[in-house]
Amino acid sequence: MDALKRTVVAEDTVQYELFWAQPDGSNVTEEHLTRLAEEILAKFAPLLVQYIWQNQPFNLNYRSEKGGVPAHIGGSTQFGENVEDEWFIVYLLLQITEAFPGLAARVEDNDGEFLLIEAADHLPKWLNPDSSENRVFLYRGQLHILPCPSKLSPVGFSKDAAPSVSQALAVLSSHPQICQASPHICSALKKRLNGYPEKIKSGLHRAHCFVPAGIAAVLAQRPQLVAPAVSAFYLRDPVDLQACRSFKTFPPQTSVLTSVTFTRCLYAQLLQQQFTPDRRSGFTLPSHSHPQYRAHELGMKLAHGFEILCSRCRLPSSEPDAPISCNPQWKSFLRSLKSNDYFRGELEGSARYRELMTSAEHFFQRSVASESRSLSPGEEILQSLQSCLPLNLEELRRQEQQLPREDSESWLEITAEDLDHMLQQRTGWRADVGSTKQSQRVEGTEERKGETEEECGYSLVAVSQGMKKFLDAVSSHEGAEVPWGGWRQAFSLDPDSMAGAVDRLLGNKEEELDSDDLDDDANEDSDEEQEEGTSSGTETLNGLRRYMERMDEELMGTKVGQSFNGANSKQADLDNSPPTQGGSGQSQEEQVQPLDLDLNLVTNLLESLSCQAGLAGPASNLLQSLGIKLPANSDPS
Repeated sequence: MDALKRTVVAEDTVQYELFWAQPDGSNVTEEHLTRLAEEILAKFAPLLVQYIWQNQPFNLNYRSEKGGVPAHIGGSTQFGENVEDEWFIVYLLLQITEAFPGLAARVEDNDGEFLLIEAADHLPKWLNPDSSENRVFLYRGQLHILPCPSKLSPVGFSKDAAPSVSQALAVLSSHPQICQASPHICSALKKRLNGYPEKIKSGLHRAHCFVPAGIAAVLAQRPQLVAPAVSAFYLRDPVDLQACRSFKTFPPQTSVLTSVTFTRCLYAQLLQQQFTPDRRSGFTLPSHSHPQYRAHELGMKLAHGFEILCSRCRLPSSEPDAPISCNPQWKSFLRSLKSNDYFRGELEGSARYRELMTSAEHFFQRSVASESRSLSPGEEILQSLQSCLPLNLEELRRQEQQLPREDSESWLEITAEDLDHMLQQRTGWRADVGSTKQSQRVEGTEERKGETEEECGYSLVAVSQGMKKFLDAVSSHEGAEVPWGGWRQAFSLDPDSMAGAVDRLLGNKEEELDSDDLDDDANEDSDEEQEEGTSSGTETLNGLRRYMERMDEELMGTKVGQSFNGANSKQADLDNSPPTQGGSGQSQEEQVQPLDLDLNLVTNLLESLSCQAGLAGPASNLLQSLGIKLPANSDPS
């Protein structure tokens, strides 16, 4: 029932909360948290202002105490198809908690604690979706997980108890070292965030587009508006296309060549859409062989997106809106920008200073000024277009000669080798470590046989040993225990109790099998019952042996045995068996040789891998989970 009380997060949406995790947290006021949110946004404005969000930007607002959750600042962002927006927010939260040590962050999406999913291979056994509530926090730039009490430390909460947010924050602030996640978990998260903040620029794509002059002017002021325009075109419907028959806002006759900055996700969405414009729209595309066909096609699609957005809203009022300087929050926000060197030493009044100031004003209206009504993308476009009027077409056409070069589209093409490399980066390190651990266990003559194989990074002996240990591992209704991070000891089995359980399952007794059938309860069983159970168990085992012998006799007349490899014939000659008469008069039992289980196992696994033709399948997945990596099949036969 506790899971039903959790807040339901919308699909493709990340929700984040920042709590004051200090002993004086009960005295935190709304003014303190609001001022803290402004300081955070101002400090990280250089990253946030220029970032192109897929759907919604990062935002922080004050949230009052509700349902046992203390007052805090937080927000939610719908990242849509671009999951990198979600991980950029995780990076931001880590940086925020490091820059503001008094804050602890909690983040989740519709999958729940997705940070734990990223480090699932290294989590403790007790930690699962049911026991992780209010236990996972980002604090002082690191991932923290509230532990369970143990003999070494009484700090934490039982896995069956869900702490409140206030209780969790109290333990987190008083015992940060004990609550810090293990190095393996932190390393997995760091690996996913590797490359930030430089990854922001590498995730962009610059392309040339022929767009109407009004769109070129709007994008020069607000490059972030390319995201809603692409989404509007990508998710268009017949009603939206009705507005694109005449293009009243952005006539195609004024098209100019300009450089547009997309995210890679937005560029791929725009490029892969197959679309033919309406004849009445005025857009005509050159032939596919034309050197600028791609620029015309991209510009045509982008223009449709802008026109659709403008058709969804009314024209802005002719009365001028109140200037942003009238907002009381703006002055304190501007002071925070200057104290954090947002303007990078630019002289006040210079072109670059005015450009940064315009971006800061738009960012303030969208993310900071929560009391004012946020404009829709179409209203922002029309508002920016009015500020650019009248358009100087001659100046825009002169700028065509000074456009920066387009970025390469090589990232759109992924070969099979590239995909293998990406998968190897994701999971291959486990295979390498596993192969090393397994190869170290090879002793004696097996070391000589495996020298050549180990030079190639794998060992067939490791395959055999790994499979044996996997079969010896403990399994349950939740799955088998994969032998990673140490093997568990094999469980012991009482043959008499097992025989009795099998006998009951076969229906030889009237009583039903329950959960206590395998338990030895000497206090409740009499000596007579124990003797009957032992006798029954012996009879059952004898019956199983006769059944196996009968199966062996039937299989003797078939060719099934030829599909398995027997033991070495030289080894069979060394057996101290009495000589037979006539040389060829051996019995069937003497002709039967023991199977070479290791050779059969490895042979079958290699055949399975060969049939998979390098693709994912049962054999490769099993070997990978065992930490064993085999090379690709280089034998064409």
